[in-house]
Amino acid sequence: MTQSTIISNLLGLLIFNIGGESSSARQGLKKLLLLRMFITTVSTIGLLIFHFSSSFNTPIELIIYLILAIIVSVIIGHWRLKATRLVSYGELFCHILMDVAFLIVLLLNTGGVSNPLISYLLVLLAVSATLLPRKFVNIFAISSIILYTSFLYLDLSTEHNMGNGVNSEEVTFRLHLVGMWVIFLVSAILISVFITRMASAIQVRELNLAHARETEIRNEQLVAIGTLAAGTAHALGTPLSTMAVLLTELDKLSPEELKDNDIKDDISILKQQVIRCKHSLTQLTRYYNKDSGEKEETQLLTKFVNDIQDYIINIYPTASVRFLIENAKDLKVASSLSIRHALINIIENGIKASKTHVEVKFKITQAATTYFEVAVKDDGPGIPTKIMENMGEPFISIRKESMGLGIFLANAAVQRLDGSIEMFNLKSGGALTLIKLPMPDSRSL
Repeated sequence: MTQSTIISNLLGLLIFNIGGESSSARQGLKKLLLLRMFITTVSTIGLLIFHFSSSFNTPIELIIYLILAIIVSVIIGHWRLKATRLVSYGELFCHILMDVAFLIVLLLNTGGVSNPLISYLLVLLAVSATLLPRKFVNIFAISSIILYTSFLYLDLSTEHNMGNGVNSEEVTFRLHLVGMWVIFLVSAILISVFITRMASAIQVRELNLAHARETEIRNEQLVAIGTLAAGTAHALGTPLSTMAVLLTELDKLSPEELKDNDIKDDISILKQQVIRCKHSLTQLTRYYNKDSGEKEETQLLTKFVNDIQDYIINIYPTASVRFLIENAKDLKVASSLSIRHALINIIENGIKASKTHVEVKFKITQAATTYFEVAVKDDGPGIPTKIMENMGEPFISIRKESMGLGIFLANAAVQRLDGSIEMFNLKSGGALTLIKLPMPDSRSL
C-alpha cells in the first residue's frame, strides 16, 4: 500500500461525517479511538509480514510494549466516554497529541522518515481540522511540519556522517524523501486551510438547515392554529348571532309577557346554541391537549358526510344544499378536525355566493393514486377574475366583512395531507370548487 493510498483512505474515513454528530468533542474522541485501533491493527499486521519476509531487524519487544500502551490508552479513552463530564476541545487535542507520541516512538525505531506511517500525521491533522477550533489546527499543522522536517534532517544527516560514497540509488532515494517532504508540507497547508474552512461552512449550513426546519415546523403549527381558529370562528358565529337576536327580543318583552309559555321555546333554542358554542370550543381545546393532539383520523364516508350535512343544516336551515355520494360509501376517508373545518368553510362560501342552491358531491376517483374528491358547485355570479388570480393568498376576499383567510387556511390544511384545491368559473354560471385528498391507505404507501 502506497503512502498516497493510505492518506486518501484514512481522510475519506474521517471526513465522511463532517458537520454531523462527529463535530462534537465527545463524538470526535470516539472516532479517534476507533481510528487508533484500526491503524494499530493494520500496522501490526503489516509489520509482521515485513518482519518475516525481509531481513530487517524489527524491534519486536518495543513494538509489543507500544501496542500495550495503545491498548491502555484506548481503555482509558473508552472509560472517559462513559463519564458524564463534558469532553473539552483541549482534552481531545491532548488525545491527538498522544497519537503523535506513539507515532514518534515508532518512527524512531522503524526507519524514521522513510517509514510510510509518517504520513499518519496528515490524518491526525485532518482530524484536528474537522473537529477542533482553528487555533488548535494551526498549532498542530506547524508542529507536524517541524516534526517531519526534523525526521528528514536527522535521516539525511545520519547518512552524510557515515562518510561513505554516495551512489545514484542513494541520491534518488534522498530526492524521493525530499519530494515526500514537499508533498507533506503542501498537504499540511491545504488541510489546515481548506478543510478547516469546509468544516466551518458545513457547520454553518447545518445550523441554517436546523433553523429552517424549526421555522417550517413553527409555520405549520401557526397554519394549523389559524385553520382551527377560523373553523371555530365560523362555528361560533351563527349560534352567537342567533343568541343575540333572541336575547334582544326577550329584552324588549314586559314582565307579563315573559311569563308566556312560548318563552320556553326561545330559552331552549338559546340553550342549544350555548351547547353548540361549548362543543366548538371543546374541539379546539382538545386539539392542543398533549395526550390527544390531532392525529390521523379516518371515518366512513357516509358518517363523514352526515356530520358535515348536520352541521350545515343546523347553521343554515333555510339554505338549499344538496349532498350526494356517488360511490364507495363504505370506504374510510380522512376526517381530522382541520379537514372538516376546511370543507365546511368551502361549503359556507358557496352558500353565501349562491342564488338558489348549492350541490356538494362526494366521490372516489381512480387515477395514478386513489383520491377522495369533494365537488362544491353553486349558482352564484362566479369568482371575479381579479380574485381568481390571487386565490389561495391570505387577505383576499370579495366580501367586506370577511378577513379573506378562509380559502388560504383551507388550502393549507388540504396541502398538509398532500391534497389540492382547484376553483373554476362555470360557463353556465356559478363556481365549482374541487377538493382532492389522497386516501389514507395510499398516503401510507
